[in-house]
This record gives sequence, structure tokens and C-alpha cells, in this order.
Amino acid sequence: MKTYLKNIYSTADKSENALFQRAKKNINNKIKSSIRFGYLSGFALLVLSSCNQNQNTADAQELDSSQIPMEMVAQNVALQYPSMTNLDNPDEDNEEKNRFLLTLLVQALTQQHYQPLALDDDFAAKTFDLFLKRIDNNKRYFTQEDFKKIEAQKNLIDDQAMQGDYAFFNAAYEIFEKRLKESEEISTEILKNPFDFSKNETIELDGDKSEYAKNKKAQKEVWRKLLKYQVMVRLDNLLQAEEKKEKDEKGYKAKSLTELEKDAREAIQKNQNEFFKRMYRLKKKDWRNLYLNSITSAYDPHTEYYPPKDKENFDIQFSGQFEGIGATLQEREGQIKVMNIVPGSASWKQGDLKEGDIIQKVAQGDEEPVSIIDMPLDDAVQLIRGKKGSEVRLTVKKVDGTTKIIPIIRDVVVLAETYAKSVVLEPQKGTKIGYIKLPSFYSNFQDKNGRTSSKDMKEELIKLNDENVESLILDLRNNGGGSLGDVIDIVGLFIETGPVVQVKARGSLPQVYSDTDKEVVFDKPLIVLVNEFSASASEIFAAAVQDYNRGIVVGSPTFGKGSVQNFLDLDRVLGKEYDNIKPLGALKLTIQKYYRINGGATQLKGVVPDITLPDMYSYIDFGEEQEPYALKWDEVKKAKYQEWTPKYKLDKVQKETDKRVSKDDIFSSIDENAKRLNKRRNETLYSLNLDEYRALQRTLEEESKKYENLAKSDETLKIIALKKDLAENKADTVKQASFEKFEKELKKDIHLQEAIRIMSQVQ
Repeated sequence: MKTYLKNIYSTADKSENALFQRAKKNINNKIKSSIRFGYLSGFALLVLSSCNQNQNTADAQELDSSQIPMEMVAQNVALQYPSMTNLDNPDEDNEEKNRFLLTLLVQALTQQHYQPLALDDDFAAKTFDLFLKRIDNNKRYFTQEDFKKIEAQKNLIDDQAMQGDYAFFNAAYEIFEKRLKESEEISTEILKNPFDFSKNETIELDGDKSEYAKNKKAQKEVWRKLLKYQVMVRLDNLLQAEEKKEKDEKGYKAKSLTELEKDAREAIQKNQNEFFKRMYRLKKKDWRNLYLNSITSAYDPHTEYYPPKDKENFDIQFSGQFEGIGATLQEREGQIKVMNIVPGSASWKQGDLKEGDIIQKVAQGDEEPVSIIDMPLDDAVQLIRGKKGSEVRLTVKKVDGTTKIIPIIRDVVVLAETYAKSVVLEPQKGTKIGYIKLPSFYSNFQDKNGRTSSKDMKEELIKLNDENVESLILDLRNNGGGSLGDVIDIVGLFIETGPVVQVKARGSLPQVYSDTDKEVVFDKPLIVLVNEFSASASEIFAAAVQDYNRGIVVGSPTFGKGSVQNFLDLDRVLGKEYDNIKPLGALKLTIQKYYRINGGATQLKGVVPDITLPDMYSYIDFGEEQEPYALKWDEVKKAKYQEWTPKYKLDKVQKETDKRVSKDDIFSSIDENAKRLNKRRNETLYSLNLDEYRALQRTLEEESKKYENLAKSDETLKIIALKKDLAENKADTVKQASFEKFEKELKKDIHLQEAIRIMSQVQ
């Protein structure tokens, strides 16, 4: 198909040119500020705020001359749909409104995205693949014949998108709607009869390794195996419960396998009824929004369309504030995945729910669990959230393939746990070391006098100086990012002045953002701890420390997100004359990339530690590079800066650490477990023989137990609260309990223990 070259602005008259200039001025005024770096992966919104740039506080980069301000984009799109102002309160299924929305999104992406795509066959193929994966990831609904019919329109997607035409989507949706109804009938029929679990057959659970069914008969076989697997998993749970009762309750007569199999089938039938009920509640507009997001995701994984009803969910995701359990969740290919645990939340306190876990079922207290597989995120959130003090029981699939039921008492987030906190570490041998845990680069953009991470970090460093510490370990593990202004200021606490990060907009030269404050609050040896969940602002800090030779970065490679997003409210870019078609929703799109001061990008590659330590994700491909169509790595010109000259030889420290770690039994076990996790993660072909399945599950459970409590508490390590915090802790039982929990965690932290040993080499 032709590359998109149409210029809808060529016919603008003088009044429109005036509108263009006003719009450009307004946009540039809004851009005269800098960027707030948001949280991990899909939740990485970047909004505008103030910070230092170049030698002085200056404007951020001007718009690329090829870019058109969004107000002008919206105005010109509206001119293509003159009847829009005459529509009488159109609902979300109004054809003209939907065509307008698609055209507006395509133009916004073309004019505003950091790396706009040519609307050609390559774009069409990306959109096609993303949409098919999202609507039928496990290849349960479409047959090969269906796929061929849908594929016939693949190369028309680009032309249709330019014209606001949903022909491809409509054709695919019409087939999907029929297959969904047929699938319900098939599953109901299958579940009427008992399964034979003595047969030797298998099921492939990875949709990427599966093929579409050749015909209707083969499709029924797909559903038979899927339902048999689900019943088998349920049956295994029931058998375990019966075996436990037999062991614990004298004279208890266990149910027969036949009875339990029937119970399991009935439970799965109930789950299926709920599943199809939820699917039918989804209207055509919901699936259309899925298609729109397939278009946006073809640009990069962080560019997303948010329909009006999803704005609340977006706010929840961005803030991390699920009031019930305190976990940030993401729906990905029919699964609800834990992306982040909010420090201080109910999940954080309970301790069993981890990043990367897949939540499969949700139960309210002792009630029957409800499957949330293929459930829309907002529906899953409603089940998980609840009143403080109530219990929710989550059935979770762990990274190693085991299934675990996690009971969590819902609570509110303890905000104090999200702030920087410090202690003094006194190892048996060596000097006093300061330790600061920074969960995020938080800031308060509504209140200039509000609490910020840079102010708190400065205060903690001053307190540690008063304690006469000889060095510092700054822990940025699981820190998903935050405010750019704050990370620049925090880097400035460790250097005199100089560049911290470079930010590049589309078609512009990179802008250097610098620390201009000559004060150095802490000038002693520094170690920065990072892991796979350290992202955005954390990567900026770690990279700056490396580039300046200001300290040693220790841990595992970071996430690798080096892009900047802006949240565009589509309603705001349209004039009042279009109020009748609002709300339209919002577009989060990538507008910039950031780079290290040495010129390299953190995008995809992240920050590779100076000293890498084994952890549970060492062999698992993780991070931004696993996202489809992520922006590529590149580099820009190195900024001018003066490196520090450390007293230690880094290569010598690296060699001594590697030698020590290679002989450490705990690190060896961690490495073994990491290999096991990677192996199990790639095993997606499961036996449908009950005995074989049960044997595998018990093996997995035994393997998991072996690695559960690897870290031994270092009782020789003293964790000392700062003098200025002692009185406050003693007067507050919650703070005292929090400190005691913190103390136990630090003493069992094998990576911290190694960081302390490394510090003894550099002091």
C-alpha cells in the first residue's frame, strides 16, 4: 500500500494560519518546563514540570518544524467531518464519531510521536499481528479458514486507517462474535461428560507455539484439551484437600475420584459461565478500542489510547494505588500480571505476592474463587479491591510455574513506606556505612512546599553525615522511576556541577539537563544497588554515577526504558463547538528519548552494573527489549563533563568480588534457582495424564521449597536507627514495627551483604 504522504494542512487559509500560530505559541508555552519520568513499562507517563536545563533554567526544546500543534491537528481533522457539530449527543457507537476518532488518532501519532511510522504495509502488518494476538492470543476462536479471510484485508489496514475506515476491524469482529457463541456451546457440551485422565496426551499452553485449528472438528479438540486441563488442575487441588483431611481428621472418609472429578467439572462449568457472561458484556466499542490500541502499539509499547471509561483505571495504574492490596496490575494477553508492589501496602506487608506473578483466581474470604483469566482489567480490579480489614485470597501462578493461594487482608497504603529512609550499617569488621532505601523518585507537583525525594535525600544524607558514616549504599532496587527534576537534584548531592542526562525530541538536537548547585552533600564512597525493576529515573541516576566514576553500580541489569511519554486529553484540543461529541478519551504517546551523558541510551540496554550479582531473574529475558516494537537503541554526542578519580581500582574490585561470589554457596544456589526458573518458564507443553501432572506439580513444589529460604540472617550485622529517628520510632508503635521488619529484611539481604563486602574494598 502507498506510504502516507497526504498533507491535510495544505489548504489552510489565513484564518487557519493564524490559528496555527496561536496553537503553536500555546504548545510552546506548555513545553516550557521539563519532564516527569513515570513508572515501569506500560505505566510510564511523563508529564510536564520544572527543572534545570543546560547551564541555566531554560525552555525545553522547541517543536520540530515538521510537527503541527495538536490544536491545529484536531481542527483540520474536524474540517474533514463537517457534520460532527450537528450530531445530537452521539453515543460511542456512532459511526461518524468513530471515524473522526480514528482519523484524529492517526494524525496525532503522525504529527506528535517521537518516531512516526509510514502508514504502509509494514505498519499494517504490525497492527494486524497485534490485533490478532489481543483478540485471540491462544488461537481458540478462529480457524485457519477464518484467519485467511481476515488476513486478506491485512494490507488494507493502512489505507483504511487514513480514511477513518474500520472495514478490517468490522470483518474480524463479525467472525469473532460468531466463534465466541460457538465456543460457549462447544465448552458446555464438552463439560457434560467425564474426562479420562489415564490417557497420555498433552496440551500446549503457549499461543505462539500453537496453530489455528484446521476446521470445526479440530477447534472442538482445542477446547476439549483446554477444558480437560482446567478440570485436571481443579481436580488436583481437590485431591490435595481430601488427602489433607484424611491425614488430619480421624475417621474422615474421602470422596472418590469419580465424585471429585464431577465436582471439578461443575466448578469449571461455573467458571466458563462467568467467563462468557463477561465476554458478552463487552460491547463492540470495547473491541474497537482494542483495535485502536493495536494501531497505537505499532508505534511503541508505551503509546496507548485510553477511552473515557479507562481514565480512572489509568490514574490507578499510574499512582499504584489499588486501595485493596496495593499492587499495580496489568492485563496482558488475557492474563492479569503483577507489575509492581506498592511499598507499605497490604501486599508488601504480607510478602508472598511478587512482581511477575500471574493472578488466576480471586476469592472473597472463604467464598468460592472466581477465575479472572481473560477478564478485563477493570473487572478484575473490582474483585480484588475492597474494604480495609476484609480478606481476599488470590490464586497465583508463580514465575517457576507453581500455583499458590495467597491470603491478603486489605488495607490502605502506609505512605511513610514510600519515602526515603536510612539506617547505619555496622558490620562485624569495617567502618560504619550509611544505607538509604529510595522506593521512587517521588515529588509533589501541586504543592511547591510538598515532600520530594530530593529534599528527603538531602536530609537523610545530612543525618548520616552527623552519624559519621564513612560510605553510603543507595538502594534503587525495584525503584520504577519518578521525577526528572528530583533525580537531577539527587545526582547533584554527590557531584559539584555538571550534566546529568540528555533529552531528545523528534527532529531536534539533544538538550543537556544539568545540576547547577555547587554544593556536594556527600563526597564519600558510594555504591548503588539496582535490579531488573529499576527503571527510568533510577537508570538515569545509576548511569550518571557510572559516567562520572562517582561510585560503583552493583546488582543486575536494569529494565531498559529510555523513552518519555505525554498524556494528551483529546477533549482539550477540540473547541467548544465539538462539545457534543465529547468525551473522546486520551492518548498517551511517546514524545522524547533520554540518553546518558556519555551519549549512550538506556533504551533496551538499561544500565549494566559494574559488578553483576546472581539473582532469580538472571537467565530470564526481561525488560523493555521483550516488548514488541520497542524503540531501538541509539546514541548521541557525548556531553562535556569531568570524571571523578576514585581511590580504588575498579577492575581489581570486580575480580575480587567475582572470585568471592563464585565460592559462595548461597549465590551458587541463587544461580541454580535462576536456571531452574528459566527452564520451567519455557516449558509450556503439559501432560493431560492426571498422575503425570500431579507428579510434576509435587516436583515443582519440592524444588520451590528448596530455594524458598536461601538467605541466612547475618546476626553480626548491626542495623542502627539514626539518632534523630530513634525518639520518633519509640513513640510510634507502627513506625517501630516497620523498623523491626526493615531490620529483619536487611539482615537477610544477600545482595546487601555482598555490597557491604565490596564497600570494605573501596573505603
